[in-house]
Amino acid sequence: MDAAPAQPRVVAIVPIGALENAKSRLGGSLDAEERRDLVDAMIERTLGATTATPAIAETLVVSPDREALAQADRLGARTMRQRGQGLNAGIREARDDAIAGGADAVMIVPIDLPLVSPAALAQLVAPLGVVGERPLVVLAPDRHHRGTNGLLLAPPDAIEPSFGGDSRAAHEACARDAGARYVELDGPLSLDLDTPDDLLLVESLVDDPIGVLETADAG
Repeated sequence: MDAAPAQPRVVAIVPIGALENAKSRLGGSLDAEERRDLVDAMIERTLGATTATPAIAETLVVSPDREALAQADRLGARTMRQRGQGLNAGIREARDDAIAGGADAVMIVPIDLPLVSPAALAQLVAPLGVVGERPLVVLAPDRHHRGTNGLLLAPPDAIEPSFGGDSRAAHEACARDAGARYVELDGPLSLDLDTPDDLLLVESLVDDPIGVLETADAG
């Protein structure tokens, strides 16, 4: 009797920038203390989702911020100190570490997704088939279809990370150039929390989804 194929090893990479002055674009709605509370809550929510997703074998947090790494360690993630400058540099460092550890795929998950959940992350993994098939790129765009709110790559170096302005189009073009199968998914990951308009939208959709919006309202 043939053995069942091994489940692909998926490593979730969660990049976290410097916590000081994080989410400064929300400064018109939240003061510095409220923004820090928000970021702490988003880290907890994101890592709670990745560590509870059965298809994810490991969560790896990469950050230049010692406090962020300490919080991630308390929440059960593995951590690594970012050495290079910028978001994409940190993702590449974590990706190379995941490859060295035998990862078949990586899932890059930002921390500012208020509706992130194990079910939402499972949707990103669902298109992943047999290891060794055609490279795969699965992308969850933001609600404006310009940014990237979730990215699964199999193998982990199927394409280079290109987060930043208009990253959805950049990732799609990279997938096409690499001859990868490209899958784009709509769903709860399309909502991120970056501007006051995003904050208002979250509050209109869900009652306190992050756990600190009530505090923000009171301010």
